[in-house]
Amino acid sequence: MRKSLAATSLLAVAALTLTGCAAGDSDASATSGSSEWPESITISLVPSTEGEDLAEALDPLTTYLSDELGIEVNGVVATDYAATVEALGADQAQVVITDAGSLYNAINQYDAKLILRDVRFGATSYSSVAYTNNPDKYCDDEPVMATYAASDVEMSYCNGIEEAGADATGQGPLGLDALSKIDDGTKVALQAATSPAGYQYPIVAMQDAGIDTDNGIQQVPVEGNNNAVLAVYNDDAEVSFGFWDARSTVLEEAPDVSDKVVAFGYTEQIPNGGVAVSQSLPDDLVAQLTTAMDEYADSSDEAADVMFNLVGLSDWTADTQQEQIDRYGEILAKFQN
Repeated sequence: MRKSLAATSLLAVAALTLTGCAAGDSDASATSGSSEWPESITISLVPSTEGEDLAEALDPLTTYLSDELGIEVNGVVATDYAATVEALGADQAQVVITDAGSLYNAINQYDAKLILRDVRFGATSYSSVAYTNNPDKYCDDEPVMATYAASDVEMSYCNGIEEAGADATGQGPLGLDALSKIDDGTKVALQAATSPAGYQYPIVAMQDAGIDTDNGIQQVPVEGNNNAVLAVYNDDAEVSFGFWDARSTVLEEAPDVSDKVVAFGYTEQIPNGGVAVSQSLPDDLVAQLTTAMDEYADSSDEAADVMFNLVGLSDWTADTQQEQIDRYGEILAKFQN
């Protein structure tokens, strides 16, 4: 998961102001039938890496894009995902690399254009997983073992959500009828209300299954996906929820987690974040920027490392599937006071 860098590592907000170069220096700006290109653009993002040398972390990406576009590309770090949206709205940044909720807000508040989606382990979305230590209650069949390829380890699944002996896919929605077996007073471990996989999508799934999530269950607050799994592992809760597959985060301290914690259901898919751009950018610049960023991870071994270390991704894709982002906005609306 992406983390914010410490405030001491941030570039000054004033650095977001665009700097000028001689107009017309870029060959691209003279493209026939296009609007004139700006002399520079700024990307705002929340990196997954931590460290003091921010310029070194951002430089390979911005240098690559500058070379590909023929204009200056600057990179700045936002304190959190919401700040990327505000930077775009204030025209302090024209490109944002951010999470799904912020993409939705940028699109709906500032008419931003979604151009790319994040790819992690070959997927642009993921399920929240329902975990239990009581498979006799929640599983209609015997749990089977399937390989969670990201960690190269076998995990236990039931209700037909994975095929025995195959690589697990983590694709939902599946097995959600089993949520109706949650009895009054059942202890259910839930993460913070801002967590899509640990709270929001599970709450919606349980409510769709007829569960009174306010009064019909005993909510057990936990922090983080690892603790959601451990709550079930340690019998502090009978059911918990986390991203697919959060059991991999506790293998060192709980090597038998796949025996004690069974995945019995997948929610509908939760979208990864992506890249959005301001409507102020010319269409031909957006097109070239989209292509350049889409091809970045495959441009060199260094680029692949930068992608993973800087923003925790394996790739970007131009298959944006905006309907997933729009659906996420509907989910978010349920939890806004």
